[in-house]
Amino acid sequence: MAVHQGIAHEEEFEWGVNRPSGAPDAVEFVDVHKTFGKNHVLRGLNMGLPEGQVSMIIGPSGTGKSVCIKHMVGLLYPDEGDVIVQGQSVPALSDDDLFDMRKKFGVLFQDGALFGSLNLYDNVAFPLRQHTEKGDEEIAEIVNRRLGEVGLSNAGGKMPNELSGGMRKRAGFARALVLDPAIVLFDEPDSGLDPVRTALLCELIKEVHAENGGAYVVITHDIMSARRVAEYIAVLWRGRIVEAGPSQELFDSDNAFVRQFLSGDSVGPLTME
Repeated sequence: MAVHQGIAHEEEFEWGVNRPSGAPDAVEFVDVHKTFGKNHVLRGLNMGLPEGQVSMIIGPSGTGKSVCIKHMVGLLYPDEGDVIVQGQSVPALSDDDLFDMRKKFGVLFQDGALFGSLNLYDNVAFPLRQHTEKGDEEIAEIVNRRLGEVGLSNAGGKMPNELSGGMRKRAGFARALVLDPAIVLFDEPDSGLDPVRTALLCELIKEVHAENGGAYVVITHDIMSARRVAEYIAVLWRGRIVEAGPSQELFDSDNAFVRQFLSGDSVGPLTME
């Protein structure tokens, strides 16, 4: 079981090792700082997330992972530094350009974030009706295809309160895909799922990515999910990168912090002090 909190003794490991992914970056953080009151969350974050791969941002709880997602879609802006999405500086965009840029993203929130008053079909169709001028027939083709991809072909008439937690996450995944996004963000998709359903969701993410391509970015602290899904891993701690690179290189890392966190070991620089 991974250690989720505590204090790392920084002198015991090297910071800021970024190994090449072999692909251009879909998203890049350049010297990003973000402070909330006295809490300095991002502390000069330099991180690239590659095109065409499933990337995972992992690290102990409270270390800035979800704050990264909010910066990518322009819900937060850095106090210093820059966030670049497919060549565009997010903080430099006008409101209209930011609205257009957000269409590049699909987002799966922790609980699926379904509208309780809409059935599953209408939940998945909502982005298409909101952001496109597609007719009912074309919307039906897209929605049914996406529901089929996530194994919910016969569930379109169900209400969210009739769905299990795993089904709600799959429905949220289908909705995240309907606009054919270039980048899909997953905010702790394994939260609240048992180990079997977590494994099934991981397989689904891999299968859908293989079918659709694009840059997938998964925020998690679940190491088994990282082993199953990640092609590229960025280990984040105290608002900075400890080490980032192709997943196998990270699991073979000799960095004391990375080795401890990815093995879930109680012995290492990260403690409960």
